[in-house]
Amino acid sequence: MTPALVRSLLALAVLVGGLVTVAWPASLRELSEDQRRRLAAGEVIVSDTLPPGASESARGGTALALVRASPEQVWRVLVDYPGHSRYYPRVVAAEVVGGDERRVLVRYQVGIGPFAFGFHMDKFPDPRRHRIDWHLAEGHSHGLFRENSGYWQVDEADAASLVTYAIAVRTVLPAFVTRGTERESLTETVTAMRKLVEAGPGTRSERAVLAARLSR
Repeated sequence: MTPALVRSLLALAVLVGGLVTVAWPASLRELSEDQRRRLAAGEVIVSDTLPPGASESARGGTALALVRASPEQVWRVLVDYPGHSRYYPRVVAAEVVGGDERRVLVRYQVGIGPFAFGFHMDKFPDPRRHRIDWHLAEGHSHGLFRENSGYWQVDEADAASLVTYAIAVRTVLPAFVTRGTERESLTETVTAMRKLVEAGPGTRSERAVLAARLSR
C-alpha cells in the first residue's frame, strides 16, 4: 500500500463519518467575539471535541461554520442522501436501502484509485431540530472502518445557518498513522457542503442581503 493511498484512506475515514462529550454552542451569542469574527469571515473552526458515545480510541473532532442560507436550505442538502457524493470526497455513490421516518439505512460506495469498498450507515434525522445523528449499521461489513459515528446540527444564526459537524472514527490502521488528518478532512467536508448549499436556490440579491448582515 503506497503512502498516497494510505493518506487517501485516512482522509476518507474522517470525511464520511469523542472521548470528550461537551457539545459546541448552538448559538452565535454563546461564542466569543473572535470566534464570531472568524466565522463571519468564512473560516471553519475545528476543535478536538468528539461526539457523545465515542470510544476511547476514536479520533475525530468538531467543525463549526456559517452557511449563508436558511436552515431549511442546508437541511435539504444534508438529507439528500444520494447526493452525498457531491461533498463527501471519494464517495462515488450513496443509496437509501432501508429504514423508516426515524431511521434511514444508507449504503455508501467508495472509490480510491483501483480500490473500492462499501459500508452501511444508520442515519437518524430529526427535522424539528435540524439534526442528523449516525453510526455504522450493525450486521454489515464496513471495509476499513471499526467505528464511525457523529452528527450534523443546523441552527439559525442571524439570517444564516450555524452548522456543526462532529465525527468519531476508528479504523484498522494504527492510530499514529492517522494523526493530523482529521482537522483537514473536517474542514474539507464542511467547506464543500457550504459551497454546494450557497450555490443552490436563491436569488443573487437574497445572497447579497445575507452577506451584508453577516459582515456587520
